[in-house]
Amino acid sequence: MLVFALAVVVLAYAAASLGLSGKVSGLSVYILVYAVMMVAAHLAVRRYAPFADPLLLPLAALLNGLGLVMIYRLQESGRGGNPGQVVTDMSTSSTMTQVLWTGVGVVALAAVLILIREARILQRYTYTLGVVALVLLAIPALVGTSVNGAKVWITFGGFSIEPGEFARLALAVFFAGYLVAKRDVLALAGRRVLGIDLPRARDLGPVLITWGASLLILIFETDIGTSALFFGLFVAMLYIATQRKSWLLIGVSLFLAGTWLTALMFHHVMLRFTAWLHPFSGTNPTGIAYQPVQGLEGMAFGGIFGTGLGQGEPYHTPLVQSDFIFTAFGEELGLVGVMALLLIFGLLVQRGLRAALGVTDPFSKLLAAGLSFVFALQIFVIVGGVSGLIPLTGVTTPFLSQGGSSLVASWILVGLLIRVSNSARQPAPQPIQDEGMTQVVRAG
Repeated sequence: MLVFALAVVVLAYAAASLGLSGKVSGLSVYILVYAVMMVAAHLAVRRYAPFADPLLLPLAALLNGLGLVMIYRLQESGRGGNPGQVVTDMSTSSTMTQVLWTGVGVVALAAVLILIREARILQRYTYTLGVVALVLLAIPALVGTSVNGAKVWITFGGFSIEPGEFARLALAVFFAGYLVAKRDVLALAGRRVLGIDLPRARDLGPVLITWGASLLILIFETDIGTSALFFGLFVAMLYIATQRKSWLLIGVSLFLAGTWLTALMFHHVMLRFTAWLHPFSGTNPTGIAYQPVQGLEGMAFGGIFGTGLGQGEPYHTPLVQSDFIFTAFGEELGLVGVMALLLIFGLLVQRGLRAALGVTDPFSKLLAAGLSFVFALQIFVIVGGVSGLIPLTGVTTPFLSQGGSSLVASWILVGLLIRVSNSARQPAPQPIQDEGMTQVVRAG
């Protein structure tokens, strides 16, 4: 399967190059380095997680490779005699930089497999990782740099890092450890209203604290995406741990109410809703809704089968290489192409959930389910945002978008799923067969 994934990436690179310049050139270094990295990742998985699901790595490799293809295509737009306009936010080394970040991600994947031999080991660090997650979420609000209205980045030494990408992983571990220890208490029912067993009032503390923290992220960092992922992860894992539908009802109600109140109180949040609800009204298409409108028009221009790699005009959309890279795929691969991408993402989520079902350890089960859910929720949030289904957020598309933080965090997530999958699929040790080795001889 990994060979098939690499072959698809090679063909996609060739198609993009042909679409841009009519010839295949400048691909050998990217292809070689990327292929070596994926082979190294495969060897690491076979060495340290030999029983893991064989589809997890190829699916991640395919998505990562397709992301490199689109970044290369956007990088070359308007350069070297190629048609189109130069994407001003990209340099001639953007693709190689993303390849290097891929290497860092593969190293992180290998480190997870080497250092974490069993996922349940992480349960020892439940509260430590909870504190780490809160610190990572708070740093951008204190010393972060505002980019396109969202204050989620910290910059030092010429590098920019988005701590929230790694905070999600730490939060998943913290929530798993906390809920495994407290799920019996949180599962207790209180009053029954309209056929739903509501939790006891005294047990609402954790969900209210998490809700308040998500609102603080929304207010001080202007980041709807991280706020939604943070609170959604907790509510989903709480439901999985307790099997109480009332927690889902309470969680969704709290988030919707909090988001609406925040929009009424803070102008920058209301602008997001206005651009979502009225993208084509008045001056919005050239103002606050310019980016989503360009993305929607690009996908509409692509139609069912797309214009072909290298033959569209995705460069008209601001930040098309990061937040809106999904619209670039929609324009050049069409509806068929983006449905294929969503299918690949769906398969990755399904394999993660299958690992969660197969493992017996409660902590590992909850951790894998939480990681799979937050991965799926991130896809929903960004795809829903760029397609106009929900308000636009600043989250990236895992493996596809340009940027090191998201890519490395995604590879770490896959590493954790591989580790849980290995535990779930590992054969039980065989009992020692010692019949016949000892004989009892009766006297007389």
